[in-house]
This record gives sequence, structure tokens and C-alpha cells, in this order.
Amino acid sequence: MSDLYLKFVNTPVGKTAAQTLGLPAPVPLKRWKRADQPFIEGDVLVGAAGNGKAIAALGSVLGASAASLHHASGVATLEASSGAGNKARPLDLTTEINTRFSALVFDASGMKDTAELRALYDFYHPTIRKLAGNGRILVIGLDPAGCKSPAQAAAQRALEGFVRSVGKEIGKKGSTANLLWIAPGAEKHLDSSVRFFLSPRSAYVSGQVARIGKVTGELAATNPVAPLTGKVALVTGASRGIGESIAETLARDGATVIGLDIPAALEDLQRVTDRIKGKALACDITDARAPAMIAEFVKEHFGGIDLIIHNAGITRDKTLGNMPEHFWDMAIAVNLTAEELIDEELMKQELIRDNGRIVCVSSISGIAGNFGQTNYSTAKCGVIGYVEALARKLKNGITINAVAPGFIETQMTAAMPVTIREAGRRMNSLSQGGQPVDVAEAIAWYCNPGSTGVNGNVVRVCGQSLIGK
Repeated sequence: MSDLYLKFVNTPVGKTAAQTLGLPAPVPLKRWKRADQPFIEGDVLVGAAGNGKAIAALGSVLGASAASLHHASGVATLEASSGAGNKARPLDLTTEINTRFSALVFDASGMKDTAELRALYDFYHPTIRKLAGNGRILVIGLDPAGCKSPAQAAAQRALEGFVRSVGKEIGKKGSTANLLWIAPGAEKHLDSSVRFFLSPRSAYVSGQVARIGKVTGELAATNPVAPLTGKVALVTGASRGIGESIAETLARDGATVIGLDIPAALEDLQRVTDRIKGKALACDITDARAPAMIAEFVKEHFGGIDLIIHNAGITRDKTLGNMPEHFWDMAIAVNLTAEELIDEELMKQELIRDNGRIVCVSSISGIAGNFGQTNYSTAKCGVIGYVEALARKLKNGITINAVAPGFIETQMTAAMPVTIREAGRRMNSLSQGGQPVDVAEAIAWYCNPGSTGVNGNVVRVCGQSLIGK
């Protein structure tokens, strides 16, 4: 459904009205448009505190981009910024700055105590007002769980509060702020994540923290235009909405997609899979035979699978006291139990290939809870627990992660009462709803062969919703 308010406030009359009445004035978000589009353009400024662990890797990734790269200079706390390499030109932050930046990227991984947090202020205070619309702020830190001292852990954990607050300050410009926590030695595996969070692909992801663990061995080089070439993906609930967008996005990136949905949706499903040159599989995932049927289909047609996207989901809303038992049972079965059983069968038959990906679609309702959705929220929170636990057990480079969508413009949200729908759209830092492709792009980042270090994460795709943490 079209957001008429968003369109109105971006007209001359609408801008004046919003300003006069003090209403939200959301900025249209720039999203990915073409296959050969650079992940970042314009001017990018990088900085680093102390002995930044990631500054050289950042300089390498950004130096290979279409952007004009600068590094902070002129401030004692930011001396390590020069580690970005020869392609980054020094920019004295003590002088007047006339450049508009597409991104402000800071390496805080070298911070050893809370006194060094001053470097964040020294870098962002003179530059944040120079961030362009639809700009990006990205901070790299060390995972506090691996810090050697309480002082270091405090400094690194503080980055989360910084990023979440900054995201709320810059959201009115359509800009986002995110944090990557790296394990010691994981800085050389930043490439796919830096490219995602600085690109238009992450338009509706803000105020988020992603952890990148150390990977054994080197990651294979991939085609940046079609990184999933040669991969086989299973997408459940693929006949429409978010599932359809996931299937299209993975196919765009080179994957062959098996689209799965219930038999009643076969006509729509076939339309989707024909368009992307995939295969359709009509199957009710709550059927006791479904895991074996899926495994047999994968084995017969492809011999194995690389990407499993658990998108199929339903809502059966009632307050708990008025909820019939089949509403509870169905929500748990579709949204949670079926995912476990399908993965279990595919792993038992050893059909998931090395460096495979499992991605589950949770929900902000699973994080914050929602009135009248005890069944749905229980299941979607269970998905998070499942992801976090299974991530510790997977081997051979296989990872599992989750996305947690907020208000996404779909047929389901279009059917909401207008007051609830408008509240859902505006109650986030970007003051608008997301698109199905926003969820799909986050899943494509998880699926990238270069994202092997990204494991056990739950990233919200919600425009930094005011609901939840």
C-alpha cells in the first residue's frame, strides 16, 4: 500500500504544513537500483581511536570503492586514522569543513578504557552535521564478550548506546547508524558487512549491532555483482510479500531458488518461480511428511542446498483468554516448530553444503511482545533462541542468523485500521514503513559467502523502531 503521507510531506505544500504543525517529515529512502551500482559513492571520512584493529581493513574496502576517501587528522585522539592507507587523503578536523559526507566510518576497536571514548566526540562532533541525506554512520568495535578487562568491555559496550542515540538524531535525514562488533582477528572479514551497512541495501536498518566472529582460513573471492552464483536457495512462504521479495533478491544475486508455499498458493508461487527461473514446491510445512518431502526434492533436483530461508509465517490474533487452542498450536507449528524439523532433516541427510546459510525471519513482536499476539510473539522469540543456540553447534562454515522485521508495507499491514497503520509507520527513527525488499537485502547479506563470520545474529529491519530495544 502506498504511503500517501510520505508523498505529501515531500511536496512544497506538504513540507510547509509539516513544519508549521510540527509533524514528522520522513525523507524518501534511497534503495538499491541496479546490479553494477557501487556500494558507496561520494565523500567518505574514516577515523580511528588508539591502536585501531580495523582501520587498515576499512581503508582497503573503501579504497576499492567508488567513493573519495578521507581520514581524520589534526586531533591527537585520532592519530591512528592515518592507518587507512595511501588512498585516504587527510582532512584536518580543526578547520572549517565544507564537504558533505556519504558516510562517516569510525574504528573504535582500539579503545582500552572509557577515557578513550572522547575520540568518538572528537570525530563526530565536527562532522555529523555534514552528513548528507540518506547517509551512513558505521562504527567498528570489539565484542565486549571477548574484552580482557572490565574497563575495555565498558568502553566497547558504550558504543552500542552511542550508535542507537545517533541513529535517532540522524533518522530525520533518512540516514542510519549501525555498529559492528568484531572478535579479535576478525577485522579481515569485514568486507561483506561494511559493504552492506554503507550501501542502499541497508536503507531500513538502523540502530543495530552485528557481531562478526573469527573465521578459520581465507574466504573465497566472490563476484560482487552476483555473489550467490552457483548457490541453491530454499525460500518458504515465497508466493507473495516478503517471501516473494526474498526469492527475487537471491535470484538477482545469482542463486537458483526453490520457492515453497502451501498448495493453495501454487498458482501465485509458480508465477514467482517462473519469473526468476526457479522451481516451485507446493508443501504444507506443518505436515509431518514435509521435512522428508523437502529433503527428497532437494536431493532429486540439486543434490544439496546452500541457503535455507525460513520466511513462512502466520498470525492468529486473539487475547490469550479468548484464544482457541488451534490458534495457539498453528502459530507455534508454522512459525517455529516447522523450521526446526526441516533443518534437522536436511542436516541428518547431510544436504546442507559447506559454507551454507540458514536464515530465520523473526519479528519485532518476538522482541517486544504485542497485544493480542501471545502465540505469535512466543514463536518469534523462540526463533531467536533457536538461532542463538544452533549457531554454537554448526560446523563446516555453516551459519544461522535471523532478521526481525518491524512495520513492513505488505498486504497484512495494508489491512490494519488506519490509525494503527499510521502509528506503525511513524514510530521509528525514519518515520516510515519499510519495504519487503529491505528484509530481503538483509537476508542477502547474511547469505553472502563473505559473511561466514556473521553467525548467531538477530538484526532488526525496522527503521530503528521505538518499540523494543
